[in-house]
Amino acid sequence: MKLLFLNGVNLNMTGRREKGVYGTQTLDEINAEIAAFCKARGAECEFFQSNIEGELCTKLHTTDADGVILNAGAFTHYSYALRDAIASISVPVVEVHMSNVHAREQFRHTSVISEVCRGTILGFGKNSYILAAESFLL
Repeated sequence: MKLLFLNGVNLNMTGRREKGVYGTQTLDEINAEIAAFCKARGAECEFFQSNIEGELCTKLHTTDADGVILNAGAFTHYSYALRDAIASISVPVVEVHMSNVHAREQFRHTSVISEVCRGTILGFGKNSYILAAESFLL
């Protein structure tokens, strides 16, 4: 099984911004832990991050993964382009967020991508990614 971990806008700043919300580990450090988790379970993983909405859509359109774990960042709340890209592919997508978006600002309570995703996991920090991967590996 191959999993694509797709990270959106501002997630390249993980470990440097809002450490109380996102922790102190960088995205590369988190990805290394995810890669070790997947490898131990016989799964292959690929990582991609972009602050550019269209690049995320293109990656979804062209993926050869069996499943996608997507943290769209702020695109979650308003990117109909990303929503349509998810809806246009047959590969299942699990939406993840490190923070509990429902315990944060009101604008974060709405996801325009949730209804086209297989499921949503949020609020478990970096472990949200692991839980999403586990959903594909059970």
